[in-house]
Amino acid sequence: MFKQILSIMLLFAASLTASAQDTRCYETRIYYTHPGRLEALLTRFRDHTTKIFEKHGMTNVGYWVPLHEENKLVYVLSYPDRAARDASWKAFGSDPEWKKVQSDSEVSGKIVAKVESIFMNATDFSPKIKSSKSKKERVFELRTYTTNTGKLPDLLTRFRDHTLKLFKKHGMTNVAYWTVDGKDDTLIYILAHPSEEAGKKAFDAFRADPVWIKARDESEKNGKLAAKVESVYMKATDFSTIK
Repeated sequence: MFKQILSIMLLFAASLTASAQDTRCYETRIYYTHPGRLEALLTRFRDHTTKIFEKHGMTNVGYWVPLHEENKLVYVLSYPDRAARDASWKAFGSDPEWKKVQSDSEVSGKIVAKVESIFMNATDFSPKIKSSKSKKERVFELRTYTTNTGKLPDLLTRFRDHTLKLFKKHGMTNVAYWTVDGKDDTLIYILAHPSEEAGKKAFDAFRADPVWIKARDESEKNGKLAAKVESVYMKATDFSTIK
Protein backbone atom coordinates (compact mmCIF):
# COMPACT_ATOMS: atom_id res chain seq x y z
CA MET A 1 0.00 0.00 0.00
CA PHE A 2 2.80 2.40 0.93
CA LYS A 3 4.53 1.77 -2.40
CA GLN A 4 1.29 2.47 -4.27
CA ILE A 5 0.78 5.75 -2.41
CA LEU A 6 4.40 6.74 -3.03
CA SER A 7 4.05 5.96 -6.75
CA ILE A 8 0.91 8.10 -6.98
CA MET A 9 2.63 10.97 -5.18
CA LEU A 10 5.64 10.78 -7.50
CA LEU A 11 3.40 10.76 -10.58
CA PHE A 12 1.47 13.74 -9.22
CA ALA A 13 4.70 15.64 -8.54
CA ALA A 14 5.94 14.84 -12.05
CA SER A 15 2.70 16.10 -13.57
CA LEU A 16 2.98 19.35 -11.62
CA THR A 17 6.55 19.82 -12.84
CA ALA A 18 5.52 19.16 -16.43
CA SER A 19 2.61 21.59 -16.23
CA ALA A 20 4.85 24.23 -14.67
CA GLN A 21 7.42 23.98 -17.46
CA ASP A 22 7.22 27.01 -19.74
CA THR A 23 6.81 25.57 -23.24
CA ARG A 24 6.13 28.83 -25.06
CA CYS A 25 8.16 29.88 -28.07
CA TYR A 26 10.30 32.95 -27.31
CA GLU A 27 11.90 35.21 -29.88
CA THR A 28 14.57 37.84 -29.35
CA ARG A 29 14.47 40.44 -32.10
CA ILE A 30 17.25 42.97 -32.59
CA TYR A 31 16.57 46.00 -34.78
CA TYR A 32 19.39 48.13 -36.14
CA THR A 33 18.09 51.48 -37.31
CA HIS A 34 19.48 53.86 -39.87
CA PRO A 35 21.57 56.59 -38.16
CA GLY A 36 19.44 58.94 -36.10
CA ARG A 37 16.23 56.93 -36.56
CA LEU A 38 16.04 55.10 -33.22
CA GLU A 39 13.63 57.62 -31.69
CA ALA A 40 11.29 57.23 -34.66
CA LEU A 41 11.36 53.46 -34.15
CA LEU A 42 10.66 53.78 -30.43
CA THR A 43 7.76 56.14 -31.11
CA ARG A 44 6.28 53.69 -33.59
CA PHE A 45 6.56 50.82 -31.11
CA ARG A 46 5.21 52.91 -28.22
CA ASP A 47 2.21 54.28 -30.11
CA HIS A 48 1.34 51.44 -32.44
CA THR A 49 3.45 48.30 -32.89
CA THR A 50 3.15 46.78 -29.42
CA LYS A 51 -0.64 47.12 -29.56
CA ILE A 52 -0.83 45.54 -33.02
CA PHE A 53 1.39 42.69 -31.81
CA GLU A 54 -1.10 42.01 -29.00
CA LYS A 55 -3.98 42.24 -31.46
CA HIS A 56 -2.44 39.31 -33.35
CA GLY A 57 -1.80 37.13 -30.31
CA MET A 58 1.82 38.02 -29.57
CA THR A 59 2.96 38.67 -26.00
CA ASN A 60 5.25 41.63 -25.40
CA VAL A 61 7.87 40.40 -22.92
CA GLY A 62 10.31 43.30 -22.77
CA TYR A 63 11.97 46.11 -24.74
CA TRP A 64 15.45 47.51 -24.16
CA VAL A 65 18.07 49.76 -25.72
CA PRO A 66 21.78 49.10 -25.09
CA LEU A 67 23.58 51.64 -22.91
CA HIS A 68 26.71 51.77 -25.05
CA GLU A 69 25.43 51.20 -28.58
CA GLU A 70 23.46 53.57 -30.77
CA ASN A 71 20.63 52.86 -33.19
CA LYS A 72 19.69 49.50 -31.67
CA LEU A 73 16.55 48.04 -30.08
CA VAL A 74 16.41 44.63 -28.40
CA TYR A 75 13.07 43.06 -27.58
CA VAL A 76 11.53 39.71 -26.69
CA LEU A 77 8.15 38.33 -27.74
CA SER A 78 6.49 35.05 -26.84
CA TYR A 79 3.92 32.85 -28.56
CA PRO A 80 2.10 29.60 -27.72
CA ASP A 81 4.34 27.77 -30.21
CA ARG A 82 6.32 28.25 -33.43
CA ALA A 83 3.29 27.70 -35.68
CA ALA A 84 1.35 30.37 -33.77
CA ARG A 85 4.32 32.68 -34.14
CA ASP A 86 4.37 32.29 -37.92
CA ALA A 87 0.60 32.80 -38.15
CA SER A 88 0.76 35.93 -35.98
CA TRP A 89 3.52 37.52 -38.03
CA LYS A 90 1.72 36.71 -41.27
CA ALA A 91 -1.43 38.40 -39.96
CA PHE A 92 0.59 41.34 -38.64
CA GLY A 93 2.36 41.88 -41.96
CA SER A 94 -0.91 42.00 -43.90
CA ASP A 95 -2.81 44.13 -41.35
CA PRO A 96 -4.00 47.40 -43.00
CA GLU A 97 -3.49 49.23 -39.70
CA TRP A 98 0.18 48.20 -39.59
CA LYS A 99 0.71 49.05 -43.25
CA LYS A 100 -0.61 52.57 -42.67
CA VAL A 101 1.49 53.02 -39.52
CA GLN A 102 4.60 51.84 -41.34
CA SER A 103 3.95 54.09 -44.32
CA ASP A 104 3.19 57.17 -42.20
CA SER A 105 6.26 56.66 -40.01
CA GLU A 106 8.60 56.33 -42.99
CA VAL A 107 7.64 59.50 -44.84
CA SER A 108 11.13 60.83 -44.06
CA GLY A 109 12.83 57.56 -44.99
CA LYS A 110 13.22 53.96 -43.88
CA ILE A 111 13.72 53.40 -40.15
CA VAL A 112 15.07 49.86 -39.85
CA ALA A 113 18.29 48.87 -41.59
CA LYS A 114 18.61 45.28 -40.35
CA VAL A 115 16.70 42.76 -38.21
CA GLU A 116 18.12 39.75 -36.36
CA SER A 117 15.92 37.03 -34.86
CA ILE A 118 16.73 34.31 -32.32
CA PHE A 119 14.22 31.61 -31.36
CA MET A 120 14.50 30.41 -27.78
CA ASN A 121 13.11 27.95 -25.24
CA ALA A 122 12.83 28.71 -21.52
CA THR A 123 15.04 26.55 -19.32
CA ASP A 124 13.43 24.49 -16.57
CA PHE A 125 14.98 26.81 -13.97
CA SER A 126 14.02 30.14 -15.54
CA PRO A 127 11.86 32.31 -13.27
CA LYS A 128 8.29 32.78 -14.42
CA ILE A 129 8.43 35.65 -16.87
CA LYS A 130 5.90 38.34 -16.01
CA SER A 131 5.46 42.08 -16.15
CA SER A 132 7.48 43.81 -13.44
CA LYS A 133 8.21 47.44 -12.75
CA SER A 134 10.72 48.38 -10.08
CA LYS A 135 10.07 51.50 -8.01
CA LYS A 136 13.65 52.50 -8.75
CA GLU A 137 15.12 52.57 -12.24
CA ARG A 138 17.16 49.47 -13.04
CA VAL A 139 19.57 48.43 -15.74
CA PHE A 140 19.40 45.05 -17.41
CA GLU A 141 22.21 42.82 -18.57
CA LEU A 142 21.83 40.50 -21.53
CA ARG A 143 24.39 37.71 -21.26
CA THR A 144 25.10 35.08 -23.91
CA TYR A 145 27.21 32.02 -23.14
CA THR A 146 28.65 29.88 -25.92
CA THR A 147 29.86 26.57 -24.53
CA ASN A 148 32.60 24.23 -25.57
CA THR A 149 31.39 21.21 -27.54
CA GLY A 150 29.01 19.03 -25.55
CA LYS A 151 29.17 21.20 -22.43
CA LEU A 152 25.76 22.91 -22.49
CA PRO A 153 24.06 20.27 -20.26
CA ASP A 154 26.80 20.71 -17.65
CA LEU A 155 26.45 24.50 -17.80
CA LEU A 156 22.68 24.26 -17.33
CA THR A 157 23.18 21.95 -14.34
CA ARG A 158 25.60 24.42 -12.77
CA PHE A 159 23.17 27.30 -13.24
CA ARG A 160 20.24 25.24 -11.94
CA ASP A 161 22.03 23.96 -8.85
CA HIS A 162 24.33 26.85 -7.95
CA THR A 163 24.63 29.95 -10.11
CA LEU A 164 21.11 31.38 -9.80
CA LYS A 165 21.23 31.16 -6.01
CA LEU A 166 24.64 32.84 -5.93
CA PHE A 167 23.50 35.61 -8.26
CA LYS A 168 20.62 36.31 -5.88
CA LYS A 169 22.98 36.17 -2.90
CA HIS A 170 25.03 38.98 -4.45
CA GLY A 171 22.07 41.23 -5.21
CA MET A 172 21.38 40.33 -8.84
CA THR A 173 17.83 39.70 -10.04
CA ASN A 174 17.29 36.67 -12.26
CA VAL A 175 14.85 37.72 -15.00
CA ALA A 176 14.84 34.90 -17.57
CA TYR A 177 16.96 32.06 -18.96
CA TRP A 178 16.70 30.48 -22.40
CA THR A 179 18.45 28.01 -24.65
CA VAL A 180 18.50 28.69 -28.39
CA ASP A 181 16.29 26.62 -30.65
CA GLY A 182 18.38 24.45 -32.95
CA LYS A 183 21.68 25.12 -31.17
CA ASP A 184 23.28 22.90 -28.54
CA ASP A 185 25.91 25.35 -27.29
CA THR A 186 24.13 28.56 -26.26
CA LEU A 187 22.54 29.94 -23.10
CA ILE A 188 20.97 33.41 -23.11
CA TYR A 189 19.81 35.12 -19.96
CA ILE A 190 18.84 38.50 -18.55
CA LEU A 191 19.74 39.91 -15.14
CA ALA A 192 18.62 43.16 -13.52
CA HIS A 193 20.84 45.44 -11.42
CA PRO A 194 20.32 48.76 -9.62
CA SER A 195 22.93 50.24 -11.99
CA GLU A 196 25.70 49.18 -14.34
CA GLU A 197 28.28 49.91 -11.64
CA ALA A 198 26.32 47.83 -9.13
CA GLY A 199 26.13 44.98 -11.63
CA LYS A 200 29.88 44.96 -12.17
CA LYS A 201 30.54 45.08 -8.42
CA ALA A 202 28.09 42.22 -7.87
CA PHE A 203 29.91 40.10 -10.43
CA ASP A 204 33.26 40.87 -8.80
CA ALA A 205 31.86 39.66 -5.47
CA PHE A 206 30.30 36.62 -7.14
CA ARG A 207 33.57 35.59 -8.80
CA ALA A 208 35.44 35.88 -5.48
CA ASP A 209 32.84 33.88 -3.54
CA PRO A 210 34.37 30.60 -2.25
CA VAL A 211 31.04 28.83 -2.83
CA TRP A 212 31.13 29.83 -6.51
CA ILE A 213 34.79 28.89 -6.88
CA LYS A 214 34.08 25.42 -5.47
CA ALA A 215 31.01 24.93 -7.71
CA ARG A 216 32.93 26.12 -10.77
CA ASP A 217 35.96 23.93 -10.11
CA GLU A 218 33.87 20.82 -9.46
CA SER A 219 31.83 21.37 -12.63
CA GLU A 220 34.97 21.80 -14.75
CA LYS A 221 36.94 18.72 -13.70
CA ASN A 222 36.59 17.46 -17.26
CA GLY A 223 37.24 20.79 -18.96
CA LYS A 224 35.99 24.35 -19.21
CA LEU A 225 32.29 24.78 -19.87
CA ALA A 226 32.09 28.25 -21.44
CA ALA A 227 34.09 29.12 -24.54
CA LYS A 228 32.78 32.70 -24.82
CA VAL A 229 30.71 35.08 -22.70
CA GLU A 230 29.10 38.23 -24.09
CA SER A 231 27.51 40.94 -21.96
CA VAL A 232 25.35 43.91 -22.99
CA TYR A 233 24.04 46.42 -20.46
CA MET A 234 20.64 47.84 -21.40
CA LYS A 235 17.91 50.15 -20.14
CA ALA A 236 14.22 49.37 -20.48
CA THR A 237 12.16 51.54 -22.78
CA ASP A 238 9.31 53.52 -21.24
CA PHE A 239 6.81 51.12 -22.85
CA SER A 240 8.52 47.89 -21.79
CA THR A 241 6.45 45.50 -19.69
CA ILE A 242 9.59 44.73 -17.68
CA LYS A 243 11.36 47.74 -16.15
